[in-house]
Amino acid sequence: MPATAMELSRLPLVLLFCLLAGSSTTALPALPGMDRVRQQVDRANRRGPSIGLVMSYVAEDTALQASGYFRPWRVQPFVDLYGRRFHIGSIRGVNVIYALTGQRRLNAAVTVQTLLDVFTVSGIVHYGTAGSSNDSMSFGDVSVPKLVAYTGAWTWKKYKSLKEASTELSFGQFNVPDEGENLLGSLKYRNEELYSVGKPMEEVFWLPVDSAWFKIAEGLKVTLERCNDTFCLPKTPQVVHGLKGASADMFLDNAEYRKFLFREFAVSTIDEESAAVVMTTTSPGVPVIVFRGVSDLAGGEPTWSSTSLMNLASINALKVAVEFIATIGRQMSTPSAQSSKN
Repeated sequence: MPATAMELSRLPLVLLFCLLAGSSTTALPALPGMDRVRQQVDRANRRGPSIGLVMSYVAEDTALQASGYFRPWRVQPFVDLYGRRFHIGSIRGVNVIYALTGQRRLNAAVTVQTLLDVFTVSGIVHYGTAGSSNDSMSFGDVSVPKLVAYTGAWTWKKYKSLKEASTELSFGQFNVPDEGENLLGSLKYRNEELYSVGKPMEEVFWLPVDSAWFKIAEGLKVTLERCNDTFCLPKTPQVVHGLKGASADMFLDNAEYRKFLFREFAVSTIDEESAAVVMTTTSPGVPVIVFRGVSDLAGGEPTWSSTSLMNLASINALKVAVEFIATIGRQMSTPSAQSSKN
């Protein structure tokens, strides 16, 4: 039973302090130096809920820092935790905590899980660059996918199944000059095991972003950049909604496999982290949205490959993410939104 005020008044001051310190909502392990981190996290959380913003590449982080959109919190601009720096501040007046995850799904999942477990976040916004799987999207375009999948989980088989309902990649089909048998056999794509609050484990292949947030993203009006310091695109890039994205723990630089992914799964963008970000937030039911700027044609022809345009893709994805955060902030501050919280 909780102690009454009279009972607390009889406790020694040191013991009372320990009880109060133990009531902190910050769940951090008892590691050396963690008391100071716990105080920093509690201070950041007392600002109220924040949007968690994550990106994977240093170039994407650099785009945010150079943009001037993010305003660090002067009281405490960051918290260093588990080898990562979580930046505390705001974008367009909306509380934001952002972190560079690092590449591939384990880094992305660990960073997002830390944000969810340690900080008070109301949702996760993920932006970055991606390769295009076909020529329907151009350099600089920003995809807001409705569904993402992890296409790096396989059952490696000796032969291709004759009556297999799920998608398989048969290496023999890519023999040159003629297709046939191949000692590598085939790959059968596997579902992910999704554990979520209040539901039994389910096997899924496609992971949807938050439907309410996706609807908000569809209504955004953002003018994207056509030029950077070294190059101008022939036309102004566009924001494209409702496509599919694929993630895997590999950098795809193979045109035939890219075409296979587009043919079999109808994915338009390919990256390494989006599926992990969406899956990690789906588990506890936290809203999530993804913005990916096209930086190259995955496994592309030389005419599509241009490292000088990678920062342009980052900037455009960031612009859409910032406008989304600002829109979310305005909706949260409206009287109807405030009354719904009460």
